[in-house]
Amino acid sequence: MSNHKITGVFSAAATPLNADGSPDLGLFTEHCQRLLQEGCHGVALLGTTGEANSFSSSERRAILEAALKAGVPADRLLPGTGVVAIPETVKLTKHALSLGVTKVVMLPPFYYKGVSDDGLFAAYSQVLEKIADARLQVILYHIPQVSGVPLSIPLIGRLIEAFPDTVVGIKESAGDFNNMQAIVAAYPGFSVLAGADPLLLPLLKAGGAGCITATSNLVADSLRTVYDKVHDETQAGAVEAAQARINAYRTLSNSYVQIPTIKAMVSLKTGNAAWKRTRAPLMPISDADHAALSEAYAKLP
Repeated sequence: MSNHKITGVFSAAATPLNADGSPDLGLFTEHCQRLLQEGCHGVALLGTTGEANSFSSSERRAILEAALKAGVPADRLLPGTGVVAIPETVKLTKHALSLGVTKVVMLPPFYYKGVSDDGLFAAYSQVLEKIADARLQVILYHIPQVSGVPLSIPLIGRLIEAFPDTVVGIKESAGDFNNMQAIVAAYPGFSVLAGADPLLLPLLKAGGAGCITATSNLVADSLRTVYDKVHDETQAGAVEAAQARINAYRTLSNSYVQIPTIKAMVSLKTGNAAWKRTRAPLMPISDADHAALSEAYAKLP
């Protein structure tokens, strides 16, 4: 994994809210610091789990600035900066760079569906050419079940060839292990990061670079165990046990609407009910579901 430019366990961090629906910056920065203490190499804030596309550009900038102000190192932050409009993606990415944050996760423009690889290549190229900053490292974000815009393996190759020092990885959140393996095989040294926790172990064994996952909000320590010990045969038992724990938490979070459930589980973990808040159109899980979730959560390893 040493030839990958970005490796490790990164949390797709959830974003807590105040009672008025605004981002709770204090609670968020506490969460970032806890994630790092529990084993994450970094925090991938403002992604799908972080409800990023429900926040305005100014809110997104404020969230990133708060993390830095609270002492989270710039080199351990991977903000999501990809939005529908190219000029806004450019602005958000330049803002991150102005703060010393050089690694970002970038969705493609996702409103129009059925667009060609040529169109997606043009969109990413225009963003990167307008930014024109040699420090920038971009992790592409492949989550077609949400975005509706898949990133094909040939498109990834075109972007790597055109921007070899900038397009350095992909968050593969389609949950298709065969696709992950194909990207690893096609582009040695390109950082393939699992977006689904159960796939971290097999991806690492196949030459992947790590993960950016939602369950790391809850079990970062176990994810770190898998990452650190996967190639140590003497630690196979510890790795399998850690992966089993990860899978148990992931399965429970997927038993209800995932993002509100992840936030409810963080609330159970921390004892802070504020974590249950979501921004519309997402809604907190029902009282009945929360009671069942609490009972099941108490039984997790």
